Amino acid sequence: MRGPRFRLRHWLRRPRLPLFRRDPRRKEADLAASGEVERVRRQYRESELRFRALLESLPRVAVQGYDRDRRVIYWNEASTRLYGYDTEEVQGRLLEDLIIPDAMREGVIAAHRAWVEEGVEIPAEELELRHSSGESVPVFSHHVMLNEHSDEPLMFCVDVDLSDQKRAHRELDFARRFDHLTHLPNRETFEAQLCEALADARQQGNLVVLVYLDVDRFVEINDAFGYRQGDQLLVQLATRLGERLRVSDLMSRVSGDEFLLAFPGVPHEGDIPRLVLKVQEVMRAPFALEATTRKLTACLGVSVFPANGESAGELIRNADVAKNRAKLKGRGQVIYFDQRLHDELLHQHRLSDRLERALENGELMLHYQPQVSAVSGRVENLEALLRWFPAEGAPVSPAEFIPLAERSGLIHRIGDWVMEEACRQRAAWREAGLALERIDINFSGSQMNGADLFARLDDCLSRFGLGPRHIGLELTENVLIEADAHVLEGLERLHHRGFRIAIDDFGTGYSSLSYLKHFPVTALKIDRTFVRDAPERPEDRAIMEATVFIGHRLGLEVVAEGVENAEQLTLIREMRCDLVQGYYFYAPMAATEIERLLAGPAAPPPSLSS
Repeated sequence: MRGPRFRLRHWLRRPRLPLFRRDPRRKEADLAASGEVERVRRQYRESELRFRALLESLPRVAVQGYDRDRRVIYWNEASTRLYGYDTEEVQGRLLEDLIIPDAMREGVIAAHRAWVEEGVEIPAEELELRHSSGESVPVFSHHVMLNEHSDEPLMFCVDVDLSDQKRAHRELDFARRFDHLTHLPNRETFEAQLCEALADARQQGNLVVLVYLDVDRFVEINDAFGYRQGDQLLVQLATRLGERLRVSDLMSRVSGDEFLLAFPGVPHEGDIPRLVLKVQEVMRAPFALEATTRKLTACLGVSVFPANGESAGELIRNADVAKNRAKLKGRGQVIYFDQRLHDELLHQHRLSDRLERALENGELMLHYQPQVSAVSGRVENLEALLRWFPAEGAPVSPAEFIPLAERSGLIHRIGDWVMEEACRQRAAWREAGLALERIDINFSGSQMNGADLFARLDDCLSRFGLGPRHIGLELTENVLIEADAHVLEGLERLHHRGFRIAIDDFGTGYSSLSYLKHFPVTALKIDRTFVRDAPERPEDRAIMEATVFIGHRLGLEVVAEGVENAEQLTLIREMRCDLVQGYYFYAPMAATEIERLLAGPAAPPPSLSS
């Protein structure tokens, strides 16, 4: 029989089996754990692939990886687009040899070493790096260090392309400092440049000449040819002016058709006219349009440092004052600033304020000057003339305040007041039974171009029960010449209704008799300058005779203004002029004096019967 010892050795020689039988559920758990590990590994690989795909898909985020020696180990597609290097040609190359400008090279190397060896991080910042072509590349660069405390640290650079932002910033800066059409400095930039030029002039003892140029009637070009061709003319003008300037000279487009030019380093006052002439010569040759050419003129205002101002702002302001005065004189004029212009401008501003208050305080009054028959001396009509009697101080001449009212825009309110007062007075005299035909009212160009003038006139006439026999209109030649279709149509309607429409100051405007057949007029008023000089100047007498003859042939009434002596009256009678107006008979009078005149005996005036 075999004993226990045999059985033990036999058991030991058998293949070893677990001392305990494995639980089937434990086996399932091991299999599950193994699957979880595989799943995690798969997710990690997928995550890594997605991260790589993300890095490759960012169009403006360039990512590069560098080893401890700054050699490229990773280079995404955005890096290729940003810096111009393919992935193959950068592998293993040094960072500083690729995208670092020479001026930054030593600093970048030192910063990388400080991070690797001392843990000093490289701060994120905006940088100007280098493209493979050598051009500058603006980026926002952020740096990340992996395996920082190991023997194989890796630095990743994340660069965001700032090209669009920088371009937008440059465009915004350009728009803020320069004119978009001519690319000239705008007023703010010009003024800063002029300040520097004035500082140099103070040190060197030189003059600085400033010219303010304003193109005459440029709005007409825009209206006739369109804004695009108007812009082309401005670009041509800027180019021509630029060709005449020295390197040290300054130029700016300060508004639609206005330019500023500064000429530093002028040693003597005698050189100033030459500089101004150089600007004027630019305008002499015609400017090209698409299908034609156009001649331009410009008014110039000139100020000089230091006589006309110590600062840039003061010089510009004074040149502007001179330019505005030049425009009042006519096209192509040049005015040099002096202190009298500034003082007069202040006076005009104060007078404008006073005039507005005068209208509100009842300081304006109408006087009336009779128009009398050249044969009988009988009063036929009256011309309403505006007068200003301030509550304090002397009367203000119409020659001073009416042009001011035109420039300030008060003429519309004042014109409405005149129309209302003349209609009220004419109705009052009618009710009083006074023998009178018309009161003629003067209308300016600004009034005629105002909105609804004819409607307001009709309304005023209707409220006082007046018609064509009671109120007439007086206009200057220039008003008619410059009138648009709307104004001419309104005058035509009044003409057909029987209103008297006279051309005032005839012969001082465009002076073309051929215009008479085109305009709805019924009377001519020969300007007083011809009447004054006709007895001594045969040419003035010939003009008067021709005017009277043609006026009568066209069926127009002819009135001679400014008759002041018997010699003038005799000449006018010989020419068979219809009516006479002037101090020889009557000066302009207040309404109360007119009432006494019209209510008196129907006898010829003393000057006619003597």
